Amino acid sequence: MNNQLDLSKLVAQPMPPFDNRPHAIVIGSGFGGLAAAVRLGARGYRVTLLEKLDAPGGRAYVYRQDGFTFDAGPTIITAPFLLEELWALCGRRLSDDVDLRPMDPFFRIRFDDGKTFDYSGDRDRNIEQIKSFNEADADGYLEYLKASEQRYRVGFERLGFKSFNSLWQLVRFLPQLIRLRSDRSVYSLVSKYIKDPYLRQVMSFHPLLIGGNPFSVTGIYSLISHLEQRFGVWSAMGGTGSLVNGFVTLLESQGSDIFYNAEVEQINTEGRRVTGVSLKGGTQIDADIVVSNADSAWTYRHLLPEAKRRRWTNKRLDKAAYSNGLFVWYFGTDKRYENVPHHSVLLGPRYQGLLNDIFKRKILSEDFSLYLHRPTATDPSLAPEGCDTFYALAPVPHLDAGVNWLEHGEQFRKAIEERLASTVLPDLAGHVVTSRVLTPLDFQDRLNSFKGAGFSFEPRISQSAWFRPHNQSEDFDGLYLVGAGTHPGAGIPGVISSARVLDEVVPHAADIRHG
Repeated sequence: MNNQLDLSKLVAQPMPPFDNRPHAIVIGSGFGGLAAAVRLGARGYRVTLLEKLDAPGGRAYVYRQDGFTFDAGPTIITAPFLLEELWALCGRRLSDDVDLRPMDPFFRIRFDDGKTFDYSGDRDRNIEQIKSFNEADADGYLEYLKASEQRYRVGFERLGFKSFNSLWQLVRFLPQLIRLRSDRSVYSLVSKYIKDPYLRQVMSFHPLLIGGNPFSVTGIYSLISHLEQRFGVWSAMGGTGSLVNGFVTLLESQGSDIFYNAEVEQINTEGRRVTGVSLKGGTQIDADIVVSNADSAWTYRHLLPEAKRRRWTNKRLDKAAYSNGLFVWYFGTDKRYENVPHHSVLLGPRYQGLLNDIFKRKILSEDFSLYLHRPTATDPSLAPEGCDTFYALAPVPHLDAGVNWLEHGEQFRKAIEERLASTVLPDLAGHVVTSRVLTPLDFQDRLNSFKGAGFSFEPRISQSAWFRPHNQSEDFDGLYLVGAGTHPGAGIPGVISSARVLDEVVPHAADIRHG
């Protein structure tokens, strides 16, 4: 396994007689790319994974600073059975490499007036809290969970691993989607069963974790509630980065290569067929297939010639709707805040109005809501002794909002600091000992995310399933896509499932073996 770019190894060379495996290049080492590389290795391919950054993970990159460890992005692990399946492909168990711990509560939701709700996998505790807000909503909650399970059965179990290469594949499922009123938003579905305005927020905020507006994303995504209740919410000891490292161990066991500081500048094509990639600096690498875990819009817009694109033209990409951007403040404190759980959601004074500003009006509001991550609640080793590691994430508009983050970033960070100090982290300013921020501009420049969107295409119904960029490219033979911008969508379960779709659309290596 190579952790730095070695040009001599990357230049296309004849393979030894005993190794006539077809060559697969995977662009990007986010969870989608890592899962795709494992699956391709298990299907007989010689795999080369190319990563722009100096370490694996993509959005799940790890920052280490002043003795603190910060997961850059994903922190919430659901559906661990998807991970276990990948480890089993390599003859290993997930627990061999990753120590997952259950979260209790899943989240603490704090409302702007100070009321809280500890949302967990304990149904009785949830119902007890629901009754303290509105007695009548207890029965509605149980009915909502049934509705969530119905959508899980269709949206996750039946649609989540389909390729949707043809419109007919979508048409086959239309009767079920119509029966489940997929045109109704998550918030609308929740409101059918839950009447209390506080509880409606508790039950409907989940789409924000995958870049969706609860007021416009299809109600199919209410399946997340059932997914959490059935399989739990987990965190990895050592941070999510330990899961990334576990994937690297799997790839090492398969004999695959990972190259860092290896940014792909172009996917090479002959006619409709991809033939490999060119790196910045000019190195060309030949391949039988290319799998892009780069942002789908970025892949088409910047890595492939427009003249050869029929469906994903620049015009179409520019007109598409994209998810919100993210502002993330990573910080460490020289004291521990023991009353703050691992995962918190701090809701602002507005709910729908704020989301309209972010997704529709594309303006940066003075008020905001936050996801607060305190992993040292579970794993103190992520900070020096007696200290805490945090990140505070605020959904914001993507770069179409025109915010100059180079000028406005510190002002926004300060506003977050003041909000946290006045709510759950008293005297915060005097205890911060290390700090860094990530803005939508960083998502664009560092992570190659089109328009700086945190989750690629917005998961509204008109951009789901067949309507998203396909896992098997519509425009190029031998090109496949995984990650948040293709089917089924964002979130760790979604991007890992996108790699599972490859088993349906990528030929087995034996079918294209050389020699």
